[in-house]
Amino acid sequence: MVDGGDHIVLAEWKTVSNIIQRGGTVIGSARCKDFQTWEGRVKAAYNLLEKGITNLVCIGGDGSLTGANQFRLDWTKILEELVGAGKITADKANECAHLNIVGLVGSIDNDFCGTDMTIGADSALHRIIEAIDNIATTASSHQRCFVMEVMGRHCGYLALVAALASEADWVLIPEWPPEKGWEDVLCDKLSQERKMGQRLNIIIIAEGAIDSEGKAITPDYVKNLVSTKLNYDTRVTILGHVQRGGNPSAFDRILSCRMGAEAVLALMDATPDTPACVISLDGNQTVRVPLLECVARTKAVQKAMDEKDFHKAVELRGRAFINNLVEYRRLSKVKATHDEAGHVHPYNLAVMFVGAPACGMNAAARAFARIGLTEGYGVLAIHYGFEGLGHDDVAPMTWTEVQGWAGAGGARLKTTRVLPDKVGLDTVAAKLKKFNIHALLIIGGFEAFQSLLLLAENRDKYPEFCIPMIVIPATISNNVPGTDFSLGTDTSLNAIADICDRIKQSASGTKNRVFVIETMGGYCGYLATMSALAGGADAAYIFEEPFGITDLQGDVAHIAAKIKDGVKRGLILRNENANPNYTSDFIFRLYAEEGKGIFQCRFNALGHMQQGGRPSPFDRNLGTKMASKCVETLIRQIEANKTAEGGVFTNTPDTATVLGLLKQRSQFTPVQELKSQADFVHRIPKENWWLKLRPLLRILAKHESTYEVDVWKEEFDDYEAEEKLQA
Repeated sequence: MVDGGDHIVLAEWKTVSNIIQRGGTVIGSARCKDFQTWEGRVKAAYNLLEKGITNLVCIGGDGSLTGANQFRLDWTKILEELVGAGKITADKANECAHLNIVGLVGSIDNDFCGTDMTIGADSALHRIIEAIDNIATTASSHQRCFVMEVMGRHCGYLALVAALASEADWVLIPEWPPEKGWEDVLCDKLSQERKMGQRLNIIIIAEGAIDSEGKAITPDYVKNLVSTKLNYDTRVTILGHVQRGGNPSAFDRILSCRMGAEAVLALMDATPDTPACVISLDGNQTVRVPLLECVARTKAVQKAMDEKDFHKAVELRGRAFINNLVEYRRLSKVKATHDEAGHVHPYNLAVMFVGAPACGMNAAARAFARIGLTEGYGVLAIHYGFEGLGHDDVAPMTWTEVQGWAGAGGARLKTTRVLPDKVGLDTVAAKLKKFNIHALLIIGGFEAFQSLLLLAENRDKYPEFCIPMIVIPATISNNVPGTDFSLGTDTSLNAIADICDRIKQSASGTKNRVFVIETMGGYCGYLATMSALAGGADAAYIFEEPFGITDLQGDVAHIAAKIKDGVKRGLILRNENANPNYTSDFIFRLYAEEGKGIFQCRFNALGHMQQGGRPSPFDRNLGTKMASKCVETLIRQIEANKTAEGGVFTNTPDTATVLGLLKQRSQFTPVQELKSQADFVHRIPKENWWLKLRPLLRILAKHESTYEVDVWKEEFDDYEAEEKLQA
């Protein structure tokens, strides 16, 4: 911007075609010292005025956004100087009297207050977790301890979330330094874990980690501590700029698309009196937050750390950071105090999987077992769901049994789609009584929802069903009522995005090729829609949005026109049950026939590879945190509904619930309330939040459509999280 000239060029549609999957930045990025000076900002303004630019989207960290806002504040004086110097006319100054600024936060550290996630943070987590998973195999083989340094000079987000996702034994972050004597506590913990049979230890350090006195804690210091005191074979790995590289994750691609669209709408809505804003993520909503407020709060975090007011620093980080810290501290303090063989527990919690496998199930089961054991409860694993319960396939869970489950794919407890009425409600009731089960957690998809509904609706007939029961939605289809996100969907989206990238790359040596790709999801179009956004697809056909032959013909003509205009590849996605007549094969043959002489067409059905692989960082953390909430709620409900005979009895609707993520909060919703919100024929919710993103998909594919504006957020709302941290 300061240099001008060829550095500022007009972007056309095909300029940004096929770049969504690329890492880095195609337009380059730099820290410009000249822009920090008045003269530099004057040059930048003149270069913008030459192009008639008065609307600017700034993508960067707090330094870039602060500089952009200063540029906006200086704009009027800069125009006066340029007019006085004769470089622009007074008419030009009047025409360009106002500069509108919208910020997008791009930072892998996720260190900007006012947004739950910054662009790039999720991709960096993927790189970190991939590295830890790879290191864990060699560490386990050789019984080693690894000290891993991740980025985060002023923010411990990456280290904290990576620790949650990887089952790290210890984490050191700038915002929450360890207490005095932490070295002894660390060594005692590592020693205890080795005695329990754990073969590896992972310690994660943010590069800005400090102790309570503000002294830096380095990886070498920790390595020498463990090696000297415990005589463990200890190695240091510094990930460095590996964390910045690679292709963006599906989450980051979708987040960037949504934020970019919202930024354009914010500029269109801007008036001379509109303050500069930042597009932020709040729950699953993109919102506009005043830029200066966010920058001030971000700087206040560093000020609090400098003053050693670490509690305030954590509070200023916001709700998401606090929740991560609370859950890590809860799990890290856990000890196997009730893990002795044959120990009899007065009350038992049970967990089972129902439905198809989904990544994140194992992470949830691990957290459920360990926290339940720590609280003094017995934890029973029911293998193969209700079918296994009917065959007495029930066993106590132990502390060491679930080691390493957070990063494991598949379903360690085994799973089936069998509902309780198929086994027999009499049988289910008898088995719950036989195994003395006082609370039940069901992890699964639509079948899990149906199962809990069956149990809740038959409580009047079977007192054994009158216990606290919760469902954690876990399905790649994301088709469970009562939640915006299910465990497994993020991992599946990343798998689809990666496959689409490979498929598109396979055509790099060919000319003008269109791919038709079929995704899973049953009748739910979530996977097809979101993977289409993440993959830069031209169309996505789903059951929830009916389409006909006219629509298909229009899409064929549209993609043919784009290819004639210079776009080399096309991508079409179809949900497996989008339409019984317009099948994937039909759509493939239609495109192949109508595209003759313009493009070639290929077809791929992705199948069960969408269910496989290791869970993503998002699914690991979501499963862990949801299970933690479930244990807390189930125990509270057990305590509130104990009977004189030593059992538990409750038949209120709030003790048979689905735990979902709804907009900005985790929420327990009675399963009987959700019955009216479900389409049982097609096994989908009647309303889906993600359908509002469909117009954005069409617009980004060069179709005409209307995309609705999200909301302004006037102030921060972290009261609940702050109370949780204090507790």
